[in-house]
Amino acid sequence: MNKTVLATAFLGTIMAMTLTACSSNQAIKTTDGRTIVTSGKPQIDSDTGLVSYKDAQSGKTEQINRDKITNMSELDN
Repeated sequence: MNKTVLATAFLGTIMAMTLTACSSNQAIKTTDGRTIVTSGKPQIDSDTGLVSYKDAQSGKTEQINRDKITNMSELDN
């Protein structure tokens, strides 16, 4: 039974680390010179032209018009 608990804990840790590695932060540079750091990858809605993202500082989900973005890039974590 002790080996089962250890194996379960090990697999749980590996899964958590894998999921964490997939959600890298992004930097969005805007036309007015701001840089927005997102938590995870922003979602682009091609129908509306809006980019939805979770702000890394406030934790709130926000949107910005795609025309207001000059560059989006992945940050090294």
